[in-house]
Amino acid sequence: MTKRERLHAAMTRGAVDRPPVALWRHFPQEDNRAESLASAHIQFYRAYDWDFLKVTPASGYYGDDWGLRAAHRPNREGTRTYTDRPIKKTSDWGALRALDVTAGVYGRELHALRLIRQEARDDVILATIFSPLTIARTLAGDQALQRYLRDDPDALHQGLAIITDVTRRFAEETLNAGADGIFFATQCATIDYLSEEEYEEFGRLYDFQVLDGAGQAEVRLLHLHGQHVMFDLMTDYPVDIINWHDRRTSPSLAEARARFSGCLAGGINETGTLVTGTPQAVAAEVRDAITQTGGQRLILAAGCVTLVDTPEANLRAVRGAVS
Repeated sequence: MTKRERLHAAMTRGAVDRPPVALWRHFPQEDNRAESLASAHIQFYRAYDWDFLKVTPASGYYGDDWGLRAAHRPNREGTRTYTDRPIKKTSDWGALRALDVTAGVYGRELHALRLIRQEARDDVILATIFSPLTIARTLAGDQALQRYLRDDPDALHQGLAIITDVTRRFAEETLNAGADGIFFATQCATIDYLSEEEYEEFGRLYDFQVLDGAGQAEVRLLHLHGQHVMFDLMTDYPVDIINWHDRRTSPSLAEARARFSGCLAGGINETGTLVTGTPQAVAAEVRDAITQTGGQRLILAAGCVTLVDTPEANLRAVRGAVS
């Protein structure tokens, strides 16, 4: 099977010669320029022969054109540290600009996608798109967003409408730039941060608008970030695949198989076995994920980004375990 055929079979309950497998990571410093970001992704993708290429831009990239300030400081995830946020008072939500998503940092990310497509002509490429509420959280800060959500909901809704319009248009442009689909990530669908009722009002409505805008995508993967995720609240989302930290929080892959009819992506503990275990332990974890799901409607993946100090032998063990 080709990689594309294998991925589609896993998404549509077809027979696969083996489960698809893919890992992704941040590339700090390289993610400041489209050319170096594209090159780093192509090298990582080819080195381990993943079944699809998920593009991981600089963390918080979506906020830079709105005035978010961030810097790279050493950390294992390769993410940036936010040094200044553009939302400081209630009126700032309505003052957010309707950005040109083909220019600025958004334009840089589209350029990176085009460069990646030139090198990976036949392969499946996913662009990373964050949920509007996640973007709002980054623009305001964790605790500040909770305060606006509860004390100034109308202002927050005004800001979310602007953010959603920009995000929807950017998602559409990523497909025009060469992406086959989107990796749609939310960092707010966890009961550690919001109630389900709050996510219904401030998250779900806007998520669907972005996903609808990417309706022509060949692949739509939903990533639920964090512990105690609202898995059951998301099973009717218009997506093909759900990915979450299944080794670190419920549901397990086996439990999720009974609760979501689509494809599951997971099985690998990116902060545990993958980075601290032996290659043999990594391979055993991969085999366990296949056992939990019968190897059907499954993509072998980590719960989130691969840490930048993950041993090469363990990365190769992931790929080798499904050969």
